[in-house]
Amino acid sequence: MVMFAMRKVNLRSVDLNLLVVLEALLEEKQVTKAAERLHMSQPAVSRALQRLRSMFADPLLVRSAEGYDLSVRAGQIIGDLKSLLHSVSQIISETEFSPQTSKQTVKIAGPDLETALYVPDLLAIMRQEAPEMRVELDSRPADYFEMLSRGDIHFAISGVAPQTAEDQFHRAILDVTDTALMMGAHHPLADNPITLDAYLAARHGFVSITGKGPAMMDSRLREMGKKRNTVLRLSSFMSVADFCEKTDLIFMLPINLIQKISLGRAVVTCALPPELKADPLPFYLYWHARDHHDGMHRWIKNAILQHAGQHSVYKV
Repeated sequence: MVMFAMRKVNLRSVDLNLLVVLEALLEEKQVTKAAERLHMSQPAVSRALQRLRSMFADPLLVRSAEGYDLSVRAGQIIGDLKSLLHSVSQIISETEFSPQTSKQTVKIAGPDLETALYVPDLLAIMRQEAPEMRVELDSRPADYFEMLSRGDIHFAISGVAPQTAEDQFHRAILDVTDTALMMGAHHPLADNPITLDAYLAARHGFVSITGKGPAMMDSRLREMGKKRNTVLRLSSFMSVADFCEKTDLIFMLPINLIQKISLGRAVVTCALPPELKADPLPFYLYWHARDHHDGMHRWIKNAILQHAGQHSVYKV
């Protein structure tokens, strides 16, 4: 039995352009026609053929009565060559995303109220344009940027900026809103403008989505050399109205969220003391850089942003 050893090839030395020329040569069986097909000069294609013959250690094209024909080796590789070049083209080409046929699941994380504000519009669009796609919402208190980094979610909705590795993330603005104070309608401060001293003397609650650190207002007051009386920390916005109605607690919240949770509730909205007023608070849609060019991500992002901003409220 005669055994043949396969010649080892250093792939780093293989020029992909030569394989494109080889495909044209093997299909046209003529240097001139291959050159015309590739929009190359005939001498350039001839030089490429010489390099190919050296690479394969085979003539590839051999003279025949009708001009040129394929060598045995060329006949063996032409099918695999076409498949290889097609696969390379598919790898490099952008995958086309079709919402009508996609069955992908979109994973979105964010505080309960933010997702309630922005995701229903997405589902309405998906019902018409992407009927087989699904959405998974995660509103548990968490570090949503860490979840994005791990690839656990596709998008995060947040009014908080990442503390580290900002270059990993892309974002688009969803909304801009002022902040205001929310308290029960029975609260002693509900009927008059609130001074800084009255604010500091009141009892406060706040919502911490990550469950870590003080509220932004507490950090700001510390810089001013002042402190408020904070007695409650929540991990969700959904119960804030209950605490306002049944206690004397005051919450500082974005106005668009106050509008959502105050409907039909015995609560009032008041302006912050002038000394504590800040710039309007932006809400962003975040996604990881790894997904920035993905077709599905781009479609979902555009669908969410299509209705973004219609919930914006700027003043008390």
